[in-house]
Amino acid sequence: DGSARERRLGAGCDAGETGTGPRTPSESRNPAGAGVERSSEPATLDRGIGVGKDWVTVKQSLVTLDLEGVLTPEIWIAVAERTGIPELRRTTRDEPDYDKLMRGRLALLNQHGLKLSDIQRVIGTLAPLPGAREFLDELRSFVQVIILSDTFEQFATPLLRQLGWPTLLCHRLVVEEDRIVDYQLRIPEQKQRAVAAFKLLNYHVIAAGDSFNDTAMLTEAHVGFLFRAPENVRRQFPQFPAVETYEELLARIRAAMT
Repeated sequence: DGSARERRLGAGCDAGETGTGPRTPSESRNPAGAGVERSSEPATLDRGIGVGKDWVTVKQSLVTLDLEGVLTPEIWIAVAERTGIPELRRTTRDEPDYDKLMRGRLALLNQHGLKLSDIQRVIGTLAPLPGAREFLDELRSFVQVIILSDTFEQFATPLLRQLGWPTLLCHRLVVEEDRIVDYQLRIPEQKQRAVAAFKLLNYHVIAAGDSFNDTAMLTEAHVGFLFRAPENVRRQFPQFPAVETYEELLARIRAAMT
């Protein structure tokens, strides 16, 4: 009857039904917040997550990662090796001016008659970096992850499939009859501005990248790490801890959430 149904619903009611996730032990002991002095500060978005059988209070966090060099090989280096065009090896690790870098790439593609389908065939042979899928699976098991990359939608699909379809925010190529004639930034400084927007949503943002075009993202984040960055980037940005392994990056992200 109606009253029995209400009792069943009441018995099953938990924080998950209101979209706030599992309760911490302290919330279970005092679900109504009785006797707790209310702060004049805005409510925090901290929550409890289980690590084994232990519970720790962590900040409600979001991790932003670069794609190429962190989770996958550098696409343009692979294209350079396959086509024998050494100038295409230049990446954001070498050139901090992204527009200058891309204009040079487009000129080389036009000069050598390379089309989008040629590049996509190279990308189709690539796999994520060793351990990247396992790292990402483990990371996504305890925190939300967004990939912020200066790659393009037309390049990314085969790699995203192998990584388990993480969310990617990137740019788009302008293509005419299989020829790449231009590129379209979604917005300028999209990595930094995305992190700034996540902060406005009251997320504690932790970021990791490897190149010059990641440093604005790392600076904007609450915590930033360089991952397998080349010496020239590490030397110019010594304020960011340099990490070399996925295991260490996982450990540092966990620590940054507490």
